[in-house]
Amino acid sequence: MAILVFFVGTIALVMCSIEAGYRLGCLEHRRSNQEKESPVSAIEGSVLALLAFMLAFTFGIASNRLDARKELVRSEANTIRTVWYRSDFLPDPDGAEARKLLREYVDARATAFQSADGERVTRVVGEAERTQGRLWAMAVAHAREDMPSDIGALYLESLNEMFAVHASRVAMGLQMRIPPGIWLTLAVLTVLGMVMVGYQAGIAESRRTLAMPILAVAFACVVALISSLDQPIGGFTLTQVSQQPLIDLLSDLDSQRLPHPSN
Repeated sequence: MAILVFFVGTIALVMCSIEAGYRLGCLEHRRSNQEKESPVSAIEGSVLALLAFMLAFTFGIASNRLDARKELVRSEANTIRTVWYRSDFLPDPDGAEARKLLREYVDARATAFQSADGERVTRVVGEAERTQGRLWAMAVAHAREDMPSDIGALYLESLNEMFAVHASRVAMGLQMRIPPGIWLTLAVLTVLGMVMVGYQAGIAESRRTLAMPILAVAFACVVALISSLDQPIGGFTLTQVSQQPLIDLLSDLDSQRLPHPSN
């Protein structure tokens, strides 16, 4: 819904800017014939070039973050798998509880991050951090008591890696967004560029054409795509981060088919 509002708002902004520039150009043409098209076209081209640069720059930021979020999902699946292996070092009943917590941890994350429910994602993140606290407390208790130091260190290390990936996913996926300053600069350049497009048409005594709304829709599509890439949850289906590595891991945990790595 937010992307649709953004899309429609961008079309309205572009069309209003073109119309304002067109009326200003017609007014200037009626007042004086001294305004030449050549310098106006040069200025228009410069502003549109800056706008294209900002669009490419902003798209690059959003695209790189999407790739980083995908990589973090794969890293999280691998680190959780390692923690599952090393939970065998814990004596029962804590070992069984650790595996139960890990299974619930994976299930919640695999389903929540595929939804567009922000409250659910926030709740799952909070529950994950409480689960992390319980897993850490059990590991530390056994490391101090009866777990051999090297084995205890391996399990604690894998937990640390899992917690670090979780923190990175929260930061990259939920907190880091395209800065407002970039969006503001993009909006200002959009207004100036489209005003220049309309102004050039006005001083050339050109009539309003179908090309103007087509330009608005095309530009809005690109901006909406960037906005979707920047969304932590929701957005277009094609820009969502697949949770398939976690889903595959959950399937392995449920079927108890996790093969132990050979040494």
